[in-house]
Amino acid sequence: MSQAKNKKHGQPKAQRGDFTGISKKFARNIYDSTKGRLRMAVLKRDLLPLIDGPKRTVLDVGAGLGQVNEWFLAQGHHLIHTDISLEMVQEAQQRHEQLSLGRFAQYIAAPLNELPSQLPGQQFSLILCHAMLEWVEDGQKAIRQLSELLKPGGVLSLMFYNRNAQLMANAVYGNFDYIARGLKVKKTVRLSPQTPHDPEQVLSWLKQAGLNVTQQTGVRCFHDYLRDIEDQQRFDELLELELKYNQQSPFKELGRYQHWLIEKSV
Repeated sequence: MSQAKNKKHGQPKAQRGDFTGISKKFARNIYDSTKGRLRMAVLKRDLLPLIDGPKRTVLDVGAGLGQVNEWFLAQGHHLIHTDISLEMVQEAQQRHEQLSLGRFAQYIAAPLNELPSQLPGQQFSLILCHAMLEWVEDGQKAIRQLSELLKPGGVLSLMFYNRNAQLMANAVYGNFDYIARGLKVKKTVRLSPQTPHDPEQVLSWLKQAGLNVTQQTGVRCFHDYLRDIEDQQRFDELLELELKYNQQSPFKELGRYQHWLIEKSV
């Protein structure tokens, strides 16, 4: 088992998407909430054929605390866990070790653009990249870099923040000034992604990179539009709705996040 590596020396100013110092808050906000539980349930449903499929080395980009990739480790896959935050990578490594899952894992603290130098000449048959695209400055470049790391015929599991759903949710709640500002906030909140993407734009980037979408799922197609926030606690009913409709139009297009399974042309 490899120790977490970080190319950087010292502790530079946090970059966008670097949750160093707030990893516990991140875990509470993202995973210990109904929205986080829904997200995990949907991802596991979508990824189950790959989790139970042939064993491979999985590259997880922007992997955070490693809750998703532990499903693959538990089934005997090898894993390269990467994130921009050394703190998050170290906490993920500790989490995996506590679950006796770290035997087949390697940990790297580096952004996406440094991975080719960290993993020279390597390509992967499965790449996970969840809730990372909305944190990088150039989404098109990130898609191209992911494609370069993916083997021909390989699968990319991409989940990204949906700009159309963000606009719709704010319209439902009457935040018309925010919409008029082009969905630009007056004060940046570190845990709130500031670069949601138009799915049509992402689709264009994928096609240009030789990548083809094979499955589309909306994540949180109903949860974020509930007028009575107490209804968000009706988790079992929400999950049933989500799993029934989130791969059907027009509901999948309303998901706050889009989860797409994507293949690289051979």
